[in-house]
Amino acid sequence: MPVTVVRFNLVEPGATPASLGERYRAAVAMAGYADDHGVTTVQTEEHHGVANNWLPSPFAFAGAVFGATRRIAVTVSAVIGPLHDPLRLAEDIAVLDLLSGGRLVTVAGIGYRPEEYALFDVEWARRGRLQDELLETLLKAWTGEEFEYRGRTVRVTPRPCSDPHPLLLVGGSSKAAARRAARLGLPFFPSAHLPELEAYYKERLVEYGTEGWTMMPAAETPLLHIAADPDRAWAEYGGHFLHEARTYASWQSGGIRSAVRSAATTVRELRAEGVYRILTPDECVAQGLDSYVLHPLAGGMPVDEGWRSLRLFAEEVLPALDG
Repeated sequence: MPVTVVRFNLVEPGATPASLGERYRAAVAMAGYADDHGVTTVQTEEHHGVANNWLPSPFAFAGAVFGATRRIAVTVSAVIGPLHDPLRLAEDIAVLDLLSGGRLVTVAGIGYRPEEYALFDVEWARRGRLQDELLETLLKAWTGEEFEYRGRTVRVTPRPCSDPHPLLLVGGSSKAAARRAARLGLPFFPSAHLPELEAYYKERLVEYGTEGWTMMPAAETPLLHIAADPDRAWAEYGGHFLHEARTYASWQSGGIRSAVRSAATTVRELRAEGVYRILTPDECVAQGLDSYVLHPLAGGMPVDEGWRSLRLFAEEVLPALDG
């Protein structure tokens, strides 16, 4: 059975508080429906100060999802580590770990948007050192024992329920991220299919005498939407996918590598490219993917259309994958 993921970033260009509230509540309801139908994971993420209302508080959203579900995992991929107070983040993750019975997965990255650092008055140049401090602090805090933190002795409570600690991965597409993960003995989550970086991480594990593993996106990781008539769906809703693709492309310059990077500038180009795919249920099953990532509310997709996609996925795709 492949891994199945429902992704939410709650983007809605031009949203009102009322419409965005409706979208948030719909996403939580969708997570509950996905849980009832055996979807593996809800995936969410963090970005700040984005005009299209990209979700800035993934852990608050995760808490709502856990309250509406019983089995499904929530992966925060990724939290922008240096923007968070380490002690408070340790507390928040511990509480969610206890609340969910260990269903939270946190991928810690350092981000790639200087604007986000400026918003929180955090020095961009110190992001690597801040990430090191954050990860080291989380691991010490979750022991429940006293430790030294910025020149004073502290103790964080409550302890999480997961042993030895909540699942924490180091994300990124750089050698620095791979070294950081290996030094701390944490799993590594490359942001794209990067076998050479996985090999580098394994070499560093040997160098540091630590143990770890890699959770790497497959070479092909399309974002999916299910529709009875893909041509109609592309004509009516392709602009939502293009909005998201263009937003991502505007952020991912230089050495940033992502599993969902698109170079498309038109809906026609986006459809031909294959990063985003609108498929019938039968076409979706025939993809033969290792993981199926459904993106029902992509780019401000109307909630009703998002529900249609999710229901087709749950009722027609999942049974075929399971069989």
